[in-house]
Amino acid sequence: MTKKRTAQPQMDNIRQPHFPPPVPYNTGLARPEACLPALHDGSRSTCIAGVAATLISLAAYTGTLGAAAIPIPNGSFESPATQFVTNNLDGWEKSAKPFWFDEGANGPWDQLTGAFLNVPPADPRHIDNCDGNQAVYLFAVPEVALFQDYDSTDWANPTPTHAFDARFEVGKAYQLTVGVIGGGGDMTNGATLEISLYYRDAASNRVTVAATAITNTPAVFSNTTHLVDFQVQVPAVNGGEAWAGKNIGVQLLSTVRPDLAGGYWDLDNVRLTEIREPTLLGAARSGGQFQFTLQSEPGLRFEILAGSDLALPLSGWTAVGKVTNVTGTVSFIDTGTGLNRRFYRARQLP
Repeated sequence: MTKKRTAQPQMDNIRQPHFPPPVPYNTGLARPEACLPALHDGSRSTCIAGVAATLISLAAYTGTLGAAAIPIPNGSFESPATQFVTNNLDGWEKSAKPFWFDEGANGPWDQLTGAFLNVPPADPRHIDNCDGNQAVYLFAVPEVALFQDYDSTDWANPTPTHAFDARFEVGKAYQLTVGVIGGGGDMTNGATLEISLYYRDAASNRVTVAATAITNTPAVFSNTTHLVDFQVQVPAVNGGEAWAGKNIGVQLLSTVRPDLAGGYWDLDNVRLTEIREPTLLGAARSGGQFQFTLQSEPGLRFEILAGSDLALPLSGWTAVGKVTNVTGTVSFIDTGTGLNRRFYRARQLP
């Protein structure tokens, strides 16, 4: 079985730096924060009524976050199945041909991305960590892209199927992971690719929420037989963002400069996870005892820590109990009395 790397459509023409500059793209990387909002007693706010001259706060979460997978239709590019190469990709929409691309000189725009069958393990070109039997190639030509969201289409469905129906939910963070190989087809060092999460605005424009820029260098891609994972992080949605409640979109985009165009990327195993960041909420005081609710991914265990000063190092906090969050929310009651000031942390246990 021969892999698609042997067939490169007119790369000499594609390398010519006569293209106009591509549209600029947002390559900023947003990073998640693990801090939780503080809640205060009645002397500072209305969260805990009837408590005077004390300050009892809910402080930061410490530990690893639990994550749940969000299925991306055809995220491993197994459909439709091919015995060699196919330009058709179920679930993924291709970027439209830009006005400056000359198909007469460079070949059909549609052929600049598609799926291919991984060669057998005995073949030296075999991708050793390919997820399933197939991966996708994407030529390093400006504006070549694959994307998918609630309203995207594909080669077999000119109207949206709405198969990918995930939203940016309040209280959850998101992580996109994509396996990438650079350097294919004598790709130039410095060629770039962008993976991103986006939403559509009222005019249906794709608006980037967070993105990661990937640059082809020998240090990053030492071979063309092993996929390297890259990630995009979106911090927990607080509800005030333009994308809060909007459908999630995933995009794989060639951002190469025209003078560096040529060669191709291999991509596979597109994964999306949502992370409900642990939150301490519902603070209340009853019968001389203080209680609150811990919200997190179900099935996680936490140790509740208390301290007299939010600025204390972790070693200065005292364990006051442990909880197992079976359903996603669990209550905790601190039986300590006579406290003038106390803060709380939730630390995830193995």
